[in-house]
Amino acid sequence: MTTHLDTRRLGATGPAVSSPALGCMGLSGAYGAVDAEEGIRVIHAYLDAGGTLLDTGDFYGAGHNEMLIARALADRSRDDVVLSVKFGALLSPGGMPRGFDGRPSSVRNALTYSLQRLGVDHVDVYRPARLDPTVPIEDTVGAVAELVEAGYVRHIGLSEVGAETVRRAAAVAPICDLQIEYSLLTRGIEDTILPTCRELGVGITAYGVLSRGLIGGSGTVDGGRRFSPRFQDGNREHNQALVARLQDLAEAKGCSVAQLAIAWVAAQGDDVVPVVGARRTDQVTTMLDGVTLAADEVAQLEALIPRDAAAGDRYPAAAMADLDSER
Repeated sequence: MTTHLDTRRLGATGPAVSSPALGCMGLSGAYGAVDAEEGIRVIHAYLDAGGTLLDTGDFYGAGHNEMLIARALADRSRDDVVLSVKFGALLSPGGMPRGFDGRPSSVRNALTYSLQRLGVDHVDVYRPARLDPTVPIEDTVGAVAELVEAGYVRHIGLSEVGAETVRRAAAVAPICDLQIEYSLLTRGIEDTILPTCRELGVGITAYGVLSRGLIGGSGTVDGGRRFSPRFQDGNREHNQALVARLQDLAEAKGCSVAQLAIAWVAAQGDDVVPVVGARRTDQVTTMLDGVTLAADEVAQLEALIPRDAAAGDRYPAAAMADLDSER
């Protein structure tokens, strides 16, 4: 295996980016505390290896993540980085989720704060984190389109919405990609969402590729995993047994189980970009060590972990109710 990043385009209209992307959420406490200096080293390790796509959200650590990225990019060329930013998720002072705000006035306000925290004059991809059920997607996307026209945003993305919402959004303005969970344990997008995106030229940035550490991780129940149904007693053991089926193939390939899982997502099409989180520099090395799967190996992985074999929903019930993609 050698360190190698593919270059893929986010849909028919989006930017060329490195694959895999670096998901930065874990650098702001989502899965336990991370030293800020180590977080900066993680981002630098990814960029130094040729990575370009950093995925964040203005609500990750209530702005902490954007400020951390700003520190990491202070001595880097802005043109070498593609910043993908989610907005609209509301938090209580204690950090608990409080719904979503997709009103046009809120869109403009959120971007103003993100630009300040990131220390940049534009973001490359701007996307609502979820669908606001009280605001038509046309209004939210239309507001982002105005920011594109003004030069503050380069491209429009979506996150965790269903096929019909993708169609409605794409009728307002070009949509470069849909960010949505996709992994060996989560394959629901294959029914209607993925075909619709391909019909419309919308790429996929796939998060949850390692199922929050169920695949190739320690399996510890800390941080946000405490609330994940897939880590609850009984479900966790079932899911870990599924993942254990991958070990023989990983050994035969001379790679880790995590690398197999990343390679499987990457093998789903050139329009799919895996988004992989890392909290240590050695994890960056692991995610970038290239593994190529033959067609029969892709099929073998899918036979080892059949679709819908995972136990437990991917989010707690309240969060599942917020997912337009699950309706």
